[in-house]
Amino acid sequence: MTVISEAGWDMSKWPSEDHFVSWLRLSPDNRVSGDRVIGKGRLPTNNRLNVVLRMAASTLLQSDSYLGTHFRRLKRRLDAPVATKAMAAKLARLIYRVLRCGMRFVDQGAEVYEAAHHQREIYYLKPLLSQLAAEPTSDC
Repeated sequence: MTVISEAGWDMSKWPSEDHFVSWLRLSPDNRVSGDRVIGKGRLPTNNRLNVVLRMAASTLLQSDSYLGTHFRRLKRRLDAPVATKAMAAKLARLIYRVLRCGMRFVDQGAEVYEAAHHQREIYYLKPLLSQLAAEPTSDC
């Protein structure tokens, strides 16, 4: 109900999901100059939808779903508030797609996420393995 009361049914107000996430103040506030991040800030907001999405994201920690597994992996890699904000942004993108395009969200489960993550790890580790195999070894 909060999504509909704050944003409404009509998602055509925002040209893309990135604009919607930015409107919710869930996008990162990186100040960039010359392709380098020179500062990071915090975007102040009093949007109720932002608060609801952050609360929904934080409850995914105990969820045994695709999104829950993704959030736990984010939380291991990032600080807790940053991971919560990133997961809230992902939820906002899903809401945008559901309301704009009529997409149905079907939870694929934690096993699908783990299998895809395993395949990504293999893909990125293969060049490192071939590079290590090509290096000459010394007998000393």
